[in-house]
Amino acid sequence: MTAELVRAQGLARVYHSRRGLFGQAVGVRAVDSVSLTIRPGETLGVVGESGSGKSTLGRMVLGLEVPDEGSVTFAGQPVPPIRSAAWRQSRSRMQMIYQDPLGALDRRLPVIEQVREPLDIHEGAARSERQERAVRMLERVGLSARQGSRYPHELSGGQRQRVVLARALMTRPDFLVCDEPVSALDVSIQAQVVNLLIDLQADLGLAMLFISHDLRVVRQISGRIAVMYLGRFVEEGDADDLFAEPLHPYTRALVSAAPSPGRRAERIVLSGEPPNPADRPQGCAFHPRCPLAAARCRTEAPRLVAVDGTRRVACHLVEPAAGTARKAA
Repeated sequence: MTAELVRAQGLARVYHSRRGLFGQAVGVRAVDSVSLTIRPGETLGVVGESGSGKSTLGRMVLGLEVPDEGSVTFAGQPVPPIRSAAWRQSRSRMQMIYQDPLGALDRRLPVIEQVREPLDIHEGAARSERQERAVRMLERVGLSARQGSRYPHELSGGQRQRVVLARALMTRPDFLVCDEPVSALDVSIQAQVVNLLIDLQADLGLAMLFISHDLRVVRQISGRIAVMYLGRFVEEGDADDLFAEPLHPYTRALVSAAPSPGRRAERIVLSGEPPNPADRPQGCAFHPRCPLAAARCRTEAPRLVAVDGTRRVACHLVEPAAGTARKAA
């Protein structure tokens, strides 16, 4: 088996908020005891509702946020402390694609200068060579040299996202964190950007952590999928297996809402909203919305355990040995 490129073990991130001017500070666990591995050339998709901790997880994996608990290793070495010389050097191998491409770009500079910038920072080649490589990268992501002379506001949303992707790829990274990279685009442009990512991954051997609330998009690009709810993984496994037979009640609801050719399933509508992370329910965090919740679910938090060798599930209703779950009535 190929050695893992990224390993995160027991990650937790706690933010503190104060209720009222003189209220006591309350700890909010945005991410709680999350572990993952990603091999070279593999894409792990992380899906869940807004506020589930997906983006915080991505930033911790890259070292942009320091976890309160747990650790991250990249290529067998701990991710260096943020803003250290070693961390800056490691960024040439680890890059991020942001949700808002206009916010990620400098509106005062032509996009070709921004695509060339990683080479200006990390490499000492002649400026003419760096400029030529930046033009070639723009062409590789479907843009022209003429478009490179424009400013970000002069490009469409899809073109700006291609610019952000070109900039991230300039140093030939091994790993990309894609944080909702297509959520701000219309459906047709989403498909173009996702197909471009798939093609570039095949050509360059990229590993990716692909974060989205859209299970349909995550399925298209991911070999494995992890479903996140209120800061924790509740199910993880092969993408095809997870879609064919989702085990966790929350996963079943997500899959029922994602259109799939040739599959007809009754839509499962969840009641209520996700709980406030500052007031996490006792026991399983999903039990207030779960149609199958039992007494044990209300008092004991389930652990994420392997059920069939390729799937991990955190649910009292799933038999670990057989990997079977009760179905909603």
